[in-house]
Amino acid sequence: MIKNNYNLEKRTAEFGENVIEFVRSLKKDIVSIPIISQLVRSATSIGANYMEANGASSKKDFRNKIYICKKESRETKYWLQMIAKADSMAKESARTLWKEVHELTLIFSKILLTMEKKENFKV
Repeated sequence: MIKNNYNLEKRTAEFGENVIEFVRSLKKDIVSIPIISQLVRSATSIGANYMEANGASSKKDFRNKIYICKKESRETKYWLQMIAKADSMAKESARTLWKEVHELTLIFSKILLTMEKKENFKV
């Protein structure tokens, strides 16, 4: 529905792949395992929901999927913060991933804001 100069499908997929690679390098213990699981779920969900948004059957469906992308992005930021605390050796890599998902959060927020402005502008 919304075409951009950048490929968000590719970007969100690559982000999910990068998180998968990242978690493979982490130490696995009683604290990190549940955090890793949550991180993988939320990070890979961003791209999956964006793919769903692009196949949406209506503007309302598209908006809802983008909203989920935003929520999953925010959740991923949280889990990255937690994993950085759980595994101090992973702090720099987590910070790099956090910056990328923060940008994705801002992009999804902007898409939603733009849609809202267009809907409110209609007479």
